[in-house]
Amino acid sequence: MISLSSPLKIGIYKDDKLIKEYVKTEQTSEILPVIFAQILQTYKIKTLFFANGPGSFMAIKVSYIFLRTLSISLGIKLLGVDGFEFNNNRPIRAMRKVYFMKKDGKIETEIMNQDIEQKFELPEYLDKSVFMKNCEPLYVLPAV
Repeated sequence: MISLSSPLKIGIYKDDKLIKEYVKTEQTSEILPVIFAQILQTYKIKTLFFANGPGSFMAIKVSYIFLRTLSISLGIKLLGVDGFEFNNNRPIRAMRKVYFMKKDGKIETEIMNQDIEQKFELPEYLDKSVFMKNCEPLYVLPAV
């Protein structure tokens, strides 16, 4: 699942191959329960994988709490990875003209003079090796 910016993207994988994709522009907090109600009626989930940041703080928080609750209540693993895995390591908007950049494995912020398209893609094949058990949200900027 990628909820770092709009649209929200959720993929269903079988044998590590993408078999179904949900793309929604509604608010993450409103659409997540609707999508997962459909998913849980149709599929048996073994593991939840998600982009845990950086990006929209609210979407990251909502996604993490929702997925963590599912993980605990259904007894399934929850794994996370930073969003740079889903956008070819391009800058991710933090706010206004400030972007998150990943350089030498470290996430930093940088001011950019131009807007950079926020395009995230679910991979056709899921590389589970990039995901970590420590999937707490990546809050790179301090809370304001």
